[in-house]
Amino acid sequence: MLKNFKVSSLLDFYGNALTDKQLEAAQCYYNEDLSLSEIAYNQGITRQGVRDAIKRAEVQLFEMERKLKFSKKFSVIFEGLEKIEKSVLKIEVVNKSLSFSKDICKSVEEIKIVIRELLKD
Repeated sequence: MLKNFKVSSLLDFYGNALTDKQLEAAQCYYNEDLSLSEIAYNQGITRQGVRDAIKRAEVQLFEMERKLKFSKKFSVIFEGLEKIEKSVLKIEVVNKSLSFSKDICKSVEEIKIVIRELLKD
């Protein structure tokens, strides 16, 4: 299950680097949960051909991640932004309850806007 999620995630980052057949087979298998037989029927190839395309795609996806680490970097950045967001909300609460600095309020709002922009789809 974890491997399926990882491959699906890697398809988002590197899918366009695969051949059309590899991409289509991998997306159908990992994202649409189609069986090898269903994909073979839809693509007009053998079940073994689908399996080979998916295996080649997996190898390429994991190799690209090993070299480029985009998926890992994205996860680290996303987690960091979530931590920053929590900290900013704490700062906002403390500022409102203790001192209510307008400069802090303005900075908090600016940070929240940047975080929302970075986290939106």
